[in-house]
Amino acid sequence: MDIFIPYLFIFLLLPFSIYLILFFQKESSDDTENLPPGTNGWPIFGENIELGLLGLSKFVCDRMEKYSTDVFLTSVLGEKVAVLCGAQGNKMIFTNDGKLVTPWLPLSLRKIIIPDFDLDSSYIEGVSLFHNIQYDLLKPEALRQYIPVMDAMARAHLRDDGWKPHSTVKAQPLINKYIFELACRLFFNVTDPESMQRISRPFAPMRNGMMSLPIDLPWTAYGRGIKAGKKVREEMAKIVEARREERGGEETDLLSKMLELKDEEGKCLSVNKIVSFFVGLMVASYDTTASAATSVVFFLAEYPHVYEKVLKEQKTIAKSKAPGEKLTWEDIEKMKYSWNVAREAIRLVPATPGTFQEAMADISFAGFTIPKGMKTLWTPHSSHHNPEYFPDPKKFDPSRFEGSGPAPYTFVPFGGGPRICPGRTYAKLAMLVLVHNLVTMFRIEKVIPHEKMISGFAATPSHGLHLHLYPH
Repeated sequence: MDIFIPYLFIFLLLPFSIYLILFFQKESSDDTENLPPGTNGWPIFGENIELGLLGLSKFVCDRMEKYSTDVFLTSVLGEKVAVLCGAQGNKMIFTNDGKLVTPWLPLSLRKIIIPDFDLDSSYIEGVSLFHNIQYDLLKPEALRQYIPVMDAMARAHLRDDGWKPHSTVKAQPLINKYIFELACRLFFNVTDPESMQRISRPFAPMRNGMMSLPIDLPWTAYGRGIKAGKKVREEMAKIVEARREERGGEETDLLSKMLELKDEEGKCLSVNKIVSFFVGLMVASYDTTASAATSVVFFLAEYPHVYEKVLKEQKTIAKSKAPGEKLTWEDIEKMKYSWNVAREAIRLVPATPGTFQEAMADISFAGFTIPKGMKTLWTPHSSHHNPEYFPDPKKFDPSRFEGSGPAPYTFVPFGGGPRICPGRTYAKLAMLVLVHNLVTMFRIEKVIPHEKMISGFAATPSHGLHLHLYPH
């Protein structure tokens, strides 16, 4: 008889479970509230499972086809979210920052990246502070001086870090390593391998935890992410504190400039605030820039005729330089075709999932109402693959960016409006400097001809991008 007790328990819970499923899965297009159409998905999990299985690009396109090409509701990362789509959705978000929407981060990101801020005004102030600081430190005029350093590091990386002539390499982890080391050097002048490893080792589980359900248990991605994030912050805090004690040095990295900044009250920024700034900056740099650079290399290997045009442009620049002379801002400005290739790469495979906001008031959009307090999301995936904006959208065609280029609010790899990504110039420089050195040193060929790029929260090649390297 005892063996039937577990089954009896399940039988008794079944009606309640069915009720929960039906309750949470009911369509969200309630006529009385005029909400956008969509679904809440499964209890607790929302649509996180579907999102993980489909990938962000297919998930967004599937929901737009099923519910609405303008806006749809979903439930991800523990929140109900209205996803605004297309050029009009992008425009609504970008032009109404601080009016109808305000920055918001899922709990999983907030607790790991900026745990020192609470959930109300201090969080918003913190986001605004970080954005303003990033804009000042990462504007083009400030980044010009770092181009020779980027060039020297790219050359050294391609000579000494696994890119051996006549060999087969797994390019994605090598590009990731280069972008991470570049950020360590330019942001806080860390160059020794041991120090970088102490930061990089917990970096991956920290990133995994940021885009997970906020369930804080030791075996969950979120729980591991919080623990790893604490380690990353501890290592960065040591660097900041050591540098603060060495004030007066000749360092020209971003940290040295950060230590000179004052808040609105004229006080130096606290160690915790500086660390939060750099954790966010490292995550953005690593995810967005490394993902974008990998996509560019992927398409150069995929399309030999595109590679040849890029090589011709880069050879012209290389021939204009004296032996050993480093790249300059003027050289970057000559890389017009290469930049079109990079932009087409991040159109087809966006390097960012987009950003979240919170409605500050009831918002009327496309005939629906997004109530005050509801979370919103813009994502480049809703416009970058739209044939209305980009004919034959799956085709790789850098000529789309010739002349006036795409229509406003359709190509948004870095967002737009006052919250446009302040690191977009840094990403451009890192990509183009790497491309210059790679194509002038090697001819590249995909080992796995049918390997694809996968659009998740960050773009990634399905098998790590194995390449044959043939030296010029």
